[in-house]
Amino acid sequence: MVTAQDQTLDDGDGLLDWSALQPWLADSPAPGSGPVVACRELGGGTQNHLFHLTREDGTTMVLRRPPRHPRPNSNETMLREAQVLAALSGSDVGRAVPHPAFHASCDDLSVIGTCFHIGAAIDGFNPGSGLEGRYANDPTWQHALGLSMVDAIAALAGVDPAAVGLADLGRPDGWLERQAPRWRALLDSYSETEGYDGPDLPDVNRVGAWLEANRPAAAVIRIIHGDVHLANVMARHDRPEVAAVVDWELTTAGDPRLDLAWILATSRGIGSFPSAAPGFPDWRELVDRYADRTGLPMDDLTWWWTLACYKLGIILEGTNARAAAGRAPAETGRDFHDRAVRLLTMAGHLVDGTVT
Repeated sequence: MVTAQDQTLDDGDGLLDWSALQPWLADSPAPGSGPVVACRELGGGTQNHLFHLTREDGTTMVLRRPPRHPRPNSNETMLREAQVLAALSGSDVGRAVPHPAFHASCDDLSVIGTCFHIGAAIDGFNPGSGLEGRYANDPTWQHALGLSMVDAIAALAGVDPAAVGLADLGRPDGWLERQAPRWRALLDSYSETEGYDGPDLPDVNRVGAWLEANRPAAAVIRIIHGDVHLANVMARHDRPEVAAVVDWELTTAGDPRLDLAWILATSRGIGSFPSAAPGFPDWRELVDRYADRTGLPMDDLTWWWTLACYKLGIILEGTNARAAAGRAPAETGRDFHDRAVRLLTMAGHLVDGTVT
């Protein structure tokens, strides 16, 4: 039943069905009481949609759902995110990782047409959209935020999947051996996209071959976030610290050094650390901090960093392919292709030993 109140709520142009969502929420373990009385869509994501909800008693939360045109695995991905966030929220070691506290998830497609999950609203801001307050002009705050990002993934590196009920997360056996071939196969699959005549990425073949030939002897398997960069964290307003790492779409079981490498790839390769923020730590300090916090060896850092550039570049090129087929904005496709080119260029420099 659609109430007059429901008719005034933002439904994300059809992404939310309040007639089904309100009763589902009333029966869910999500905190608060009463119906949702306010809803606004949050910006920042390019793949999934987030809605800030306020219940009648003032309790706030965030609903996260797949894009309007879901991919074949969007529902599976959404439920995996929920599973990992629930495990982190439900364990002492997991709560040491700054993340949005998990409230509830839904796999009933009759509610809004896709799976979704609900978590705590974070008191903070997204520094990837621009630095605010003291972050904007105080280099010591910028420096502390960069180190706090590393501390966050270092805490995650201490979480054994099996110890928090995630023994079935991902496919740990053979994870390391699958990396380079998996992302090459994804790149090759883009050739089937109508209108796409790429890929036109520098050194992509040479980098892929180098990754295969120089693979580390073994991996350490922990929970990894898979996409840690400045736009996927929320920063606190009151002190220079990460309030939460968000967007767990790529989370799985793997070697946590890939999360560190991802920060290096995004900060150096595509400039996620603002150029006007001179206080952010350089890559050597980030690596030293991570090694100190985790105790993990950094002997194969170049391989992990190169893999991060290769993997992210190929993922971003996928949006360019979808744009060629009219399934993503053309401007976004061009932007993501440019980023992919920069990442593969950096990967080539890493292979050549010319990154300083």
